[in-house]
Amino acid sequence: MRRLASLAAFAVSALVVAGGLLAFYAIDRFERPGPLAADTVIYIPQGSGVEAIARQLHQAGAIEEPLMFRLGVRLLRVGRELRAGEYLFAAALSTRDAIDLLRSGQTVVRRLTLAEGLTSFEIVALVERAAALEGAVDTVPPEGSLLPETYHYARGDRRGELVARMGRARDKLLSELWPARAPNLPVATPQEAVVLASIVEKETGVAGERPRVASVFVNRLQKGMRLQSDPTVVYGLTGGKGPLGRALTRKDLQAPSPYNTYLNPGLPPGPIANPGRASLEAVLNPAPTAFLYFVADGSGGHAFAKTLAEHNRNVAKWRKFKRQNSN
Repeated sequence: MRRLASLAAFAVSALVVAGGLLAFYAIDRFERPGPLAADTVIYIPQGSGVEAIARQLHQAGAIEEPLMFRLGVRLLRVGRELRAGEYLFAAALSTRDAIDLLRSGQTVVRRLTLAEGLTSFEIVALVERAAALEGAVDTVPPEGSLLPETYHYARGDRRGELVARMGRARDKLLSELWPARAPNLPVATPQEAVVLASIVEKETGVAGERPRVASVFVNRLQKGMRLQSDPTVVYGLTGGKGPLGRALTRKDLQAPSPYNTYLNPGLPPGPIANPGRASLEAVLNPAPTAFLYFVADGSGGHAFAKTLAEHNRNVAKWRKFKRQNSN
């Protein structure tokens, strides 16, 4: 009896040791660095079950053993917590860390940066070409109704919703800026402010100049002078579908169009682009100047003038600069 008891005790001890070794081995395999040699983005589709996820991660080289992944999920009881999406799996990520990553929902964040002054047609074209978005934009939004900035999105987001976010961002910004506008501006509504801001946006790419450029147009409107803005003429010719691709001609400046501010007084009938925050702020709080004219100065900026005689001298300098640098 004693011998049988000893054998039984030995067998139990052996099983315990073997079980401990097996558990140690499993934990080691579960938490040891994985096989990925470099950071890798992997997309887990909606509706993927644990087995499908394990198989996909194994095929992508993120884990060594799908069985270990499935057992880990089962023992941790987190099968319902694994979230679909696009994830960045770090090099040598362990199976345990892979499960934690999928539970976190920390998916890859993509971004789309839209430059100020793009037309709605151009913005929609960029959204249509943006990677990892789904669906199409049904209609091009009205000109000036979108806010150019950097937008973040995740794989699988809808293009139409992203464009809608741009519209909501524009409305929110305008509702914040409009009440803080300067008094006695020649714009009666937020929409008129957007129209003027779109012109300022297309006239200069120098951030520090925007308040002065805005002041020129505000001063001209207050005096009843025509805006005489080249970008408005261009928009009348292209409809915002893209760049004109050539210099404006005298014939262009004389061509009848609702957007020709050389021929028509006041603002054009609508925006000619989507202005950004800085141009909207400049129009609603322009610099206090007496400037009525500006022309390129050859440095990327503009020379400003209060009188036509001073402006003509600036124009002569600009033409001389162009001749000297034409070769």
